[in-house]
Amino acid sequence: MASSIPSLHPHTKLTLAGQHTDGAYKSVSLPIYQTAIFRFDDTNGKPQYDYSRSGNPTRAALETTIAELEGGAGAVCVASGMAAVATVLALYDVDAHIVCSHDCYGGTERLLTWYQRQGKLDVTYVDLTDPLNLALALRPETKAVWVETPSNPLLRIIDLQKVGELAKDAGIDLIVDNTFLSPLLQRPIDFGADFVVHSTTKYLNGHSDVVGGVVIAKTKEGHERAHFAANATGATAAPFDSWLVLRGLKTLPVRLRQHEENAHTVARYLDNHDLVSQVFYPGLESHPGHELAKRQQAGFGGMVSFEVVGDAAAVRTLLTSTRVFTLAESLGGVESLIEQPATMSHASMRAEAREEAGITRNVIRLSVGIEHIDDLIADLEQALENARCTSKRTLATVTPAHV
Repeated sequence: MASSIPSLHPHTKLTLAGQHTDGAYKSVSLPIYQTAIFRFDDTNGKPQYDYSRSGNPTRAALETTIAELEGGAGAVCVASGMAAVATVLALYDVDAHIVCSHDCYGGTERLLTWYQRQGKLDVTYVDLTDPLNLALALRPETKAVWVETPSNPLLRIIDLQKVGELAKDAGIDLIVDNTFLSPLLQRPIDFGADFVVHSTTKYLNGHSDVVGGVVIAKTKEGHERAHFAANATGATAAPFDSWLVLRGLKTLPVRLRQHEENAHTVARYLDNHDLVSQVFYPGLESHPGHELAKRQQAGFGGMVSFEVVGDAAAVRTLLTSTRVFTLAESLGGVESLIEQPATMSHASMRAEAREEAGITRNVIRLSVGIEHIDDLIADLEQALENARCTSKRTLATVTPAHV
């Protein structure tokens, strides 16, 4: 397969991905093998593919491509990002202890908390920006540490090298959610990660038209375990969804470049705005994780969060006044999105967990798209001014009249 030639740049591998899948007609575009079953030639053994839950050529082409990008031994594509999370967690026995980033994605926290309540897993949430917290949280029954870097939504940066070394010394798995950056900007396996997960819905697909996930394993044994779990639970991705993600991957390099260029400009604009008290973007020199991000990432990505000054009414006005930024959950698509994590993407997170992580109602998360930067800045400007006007009206209403 041309895309498997070691000397090829990842950008070239993505362009060529899936081109040699069709042995019958040699189509350049990856075929969609939209079939549930495959014919057996005889009863002496199974063919390469027998049932699409267990294996499908379209999905296999996507899995091979993502595994190569991440530097893993294999990948398993599943039906959603949360299916990827659940597939990895299914690898651990009852009463296993998991240490998790305290400001992880709300859906991850919800699933871990649910499993803990059911007695399936025990979980400790800690601030992993200080690796010492991992060392302090370790127990004899600890089996894995779950990391998000940059974190969602406050874009904290965790030192993968140090956490990876601690995990290796403790004999536990390092699991990294790499959704915010993609393997083109960060490869956690290079830092010792045993498993990497993505919501392929986001940057890997990039067009907000499919829901999917993937688990990449560092070793062949880890890949076999993850494939068994996904196959046993029926979590594997459908052929058409796999085809859409692979098609999206082909433009990932050019999309990421524009996402990041726009995000840098948006972050600098917000950093100088008087209604913004704090900007969370590792690309800013003022970000506490800036130097670490430069060392372990190949770029800063397209996600920007900030804390706006104002009451609930002002925040609501900001969120509902944008015309280019769409008020919606998710991220990583070509279109720009704006959301309030506390009531949207992280609403399922326990209130005390949100408070501990610093996810207040004034935190706004942006997924900066590939639109023209002038339109993005103008849209934020008018929305922030509308929020300012709302704050003034509220202040005038609550201020007692002079006697």
